[in-house]
Amino acid sequence: MYRTHHPGWPLAVLPCAAGLFACCAPSVHAQTATATATLPALTVEGARSVADSNNLPVTTESVTAAQIEDTINAMTVEDTLKYLPSISIRQRYIGDTQAPMATRTTGINASARSLIYVDGILLSALINNNNGNGSPQWFMVSPEEIARIDVMYGPFAAMYPGNSYGAVTAITTRMPTAFEASAKLSTSSQHFNQYGEEGDYGATQASVSLGNRVGRLSWRFSANHLDSFSQPVTYLTVKQSGTAAGGLPAVTGAVAGHDRTGAPIEILGAGNLTHTVQDSARLKLAYDLTPTLTAGYTLGYWQNRAQAHDVSFLHDAGGAAYYGGTSGNVDIGGNAYSAKSIAGLYSSNDVDQEHWMQALSLQTKSQGPWNWQALVTDFRYGTDLTRTSNGAYPDAKDGGAGTIADMGGTGWNTVDLNGSWHAPSSKQIVRFGLHTDQFTLRNPTYATDDWIGGDEGAETADSRGRTRTNAVWAQNEWQLSPSLIATLGGRYERWRAYDGYNLSTVNSGGTTTSFAVDQPQVDASGFSPKASLTWQANDAWSVTGSIGKALRFPTVGELYQNVKTGNTYLQANPFLQPERVLSSELALQRITADSRMRISLFDEHVHDALISQTSLIDGSAVPLSFTQNVDRTRQRGIELVGERDNALIRGLDLSGSLTYVDARITANSSYVPTAPGATSVGKHTPYVPTWRATAVATYRPDARWAYTLAARYSSRVYATVDNTDVDTDTYQGFGGYLVADARVNYRFDRHWNLAGGIDNIGNRRYFLYHPFPERTFYAELRYDY
Repeated sequence: MYRTHHPGWPLAVLPCAAGLFACCAPSVHAQTATATATLPALTVEGARSVADSNNLPVTTESVTAAQIEDTINAMTVEDTLKYLPSISIRQRYIGDTQAPMATRTTGINASARSLIYVDGILLSALINNNNGNGSPQWFMVSPEEIARIDVMYGPFAAMYPGNSYGAVTAITTRMPTAFEASAKLSTSSQHFNQYGEEGDYGATQASVSLGNRVGRLSWRFSANHLDSFSQPVTYLTVKQSGTAAGGLPAVTGAVAGHDRTGAPIEILGAGNLTHTVQDSARLKLAYDLTPTLTAGYTLGYWQNRAQAHDVSFLHDAGGAAYYGGTSGNVDIGGNAYSAKSIAGLYSSNDVDQEHWMQALSLQTKSQGPWNWQALVTDFRYGTDLTRTSNGAYPDAKDGGAGTIADMGGTGWNTVDLNGSWHAPSSKQIVRFGLHTDQFTLRNPTYATDDWIGGDEGAETADSRGRTRTNAVWAQNEWQLSPSLIATLGGRYERWRAYDGYNLSTVNSGGTTTSFAVDQPQVDASGFSPKASLTWQANDAWSVTGSIGKALRFPTVGELYQNVKTGNTYLQANPFLQPERVLSSELALQRITADSRMRISLFDEHVHDALISQTSLIDGSAVPLSFTQNVDRTRQRGIELVGERDNALIRGLDLSGSLTYVDARITANSSYVPTAPGATSVGKHTPYVPTWRATAVATYRPDARWAYTLAARYSSRVYATVDNTDVDTDTYQGFGGYLVADARVNYRFDRHWNLAGGIDNIGNRRYFLYHPFPERTFYAELRYDY
């Protein structure tokens, strides 16, 4: 089955142009001769990293705007992080709104174990800890706005909450010093072929930006439009039947396969082929009230209109597409299958979203001993509707009964008051602050007579609640000697969850029964100390040892969830305990004018880790899967990072990383075996790969050209606490992968820039639960005034 999915104008033009100029590039000597005469000098932005600016005792890896332009095929912000050590983001397709980040000790299902900020505004949706509605709001910033991105590893900075124990990603956007304007057009094209579903899936993106500084006022406005088609995101499967079909009507087209436990299945269709159209805009203002006091304001808007549908691989005896029936059985491969069960697999959904963010700041830039900053942010889901069909395909594509899930009103706000004091002797820097935040989850679901445009009917389910955290923190950096710096800090937090409410309905025998629960208020508090010691052995070598405790409080979604068993909903335990984390790191680093090398040994112990696993709930005779406190996990390993400018020949820059992690569950008293003899103790911690690696080689023969070849590697992961998901090369499995990427960037002059590239050159097919993109071609054209 072959399909072509592209926006309404030819996507092939820019990829062909990219390949043409890459193949026809002049010789190195000829480039050098012409570029020296015509291309003006480049300005390199030298902003300090967030960690350096705030004297944070954390290991930090960064990528700048210039590096992104030269080396990364980036249509979204998530793309810009893919070569950083130990970092991976589950971006299933361009425009994916469910793209959580994994770090060296946390997996892609744990969105609340890392933090993402843009200019201090929290993009992490700490309303859940999953790869669904807890995913970061990356789309509020575009790659063209970025000045630099810093990723800080581990919970060693007192200014960040315990969610930082995976990593903190700080995105810094540019502000102009004079009038500037730019426009960029990007395109991509992917040919996908799996389980008989074959097609071309493309994306186009257009962005514009304007900015200026006039006197005391600087401003920047940017807008972005994305139109993208995804490959299949899911597959529709049934367990292989053991009942002979006899004389039942035959249905053909199913693909025999296996699930992640190795059991045989039949693959009947492809699901969630998504067309998404997204628009975003961002206004950033800064005004110098005095030479030392600056006020700032940011307003961001994002909208998404997405449509997803399923396709069937099945055909009846007449060759028509088969989507199941209301009764009876059919013959698939000689075995009998329920027509009604097959029909229940197919559905369509429409998504309509509008999100807003705002931030107001006041900050001093004094050369004196005292400085301070106040930052207030608000992130709000104005509209967030998901309409899903539940009628029979294919008629359900055009309307009929369904459901409407509404997350409008969900959001969060934060307030931070931070200060710093530099001792006159310059031997001490004290930083301190107050923090408060509130997260609100609203997620009712309604029945509707027309899933496409109908009104909300009876409420069928609801999950809602709030959390609030108040914190005070301080950190003292003290230079004990010219070569020895000690940093001590701590963070005290008080947390509570309240207004929790769940509603669920069950239809049985034509009778609808509702279950409503007002959940209890819960609270917790604690102190998280931090300590770090750095020895600068000489101008090149340094050694840093760090240790820190962190408290990661449960999200609303983890606390107040409905657990379904058959036709019955039960309430899980809302009294989850915070994750208590003890992390340490020993980092040896060597930095010279043209090279850097780092070796980090890290160790992490998590008590009461919040992980979904099988256990028993009152009212259920069988084990169910839901979020629980796992007694203890331990993650330890080593990370090697290196980079070298002008390696072997002038203009060749090399960088790479290698990470090994031994992640294990060491105690788990609440686990109930899913199979005879199964156990979780001693097994791999879910979603954390043992090995990860990156490698990037960029050759710049002159100021015009940049050629990049890069690779990303990850070993397989387990998705279950007992590691019973042994088969990785299948839908819902988590396989290892090695993919290579390439990019060519060419600067015509100071105004025009053309780039082209390929991701997954070798067309590696792999699953991270979902099928991931195959070979994808990119091209982009940018104009800067």
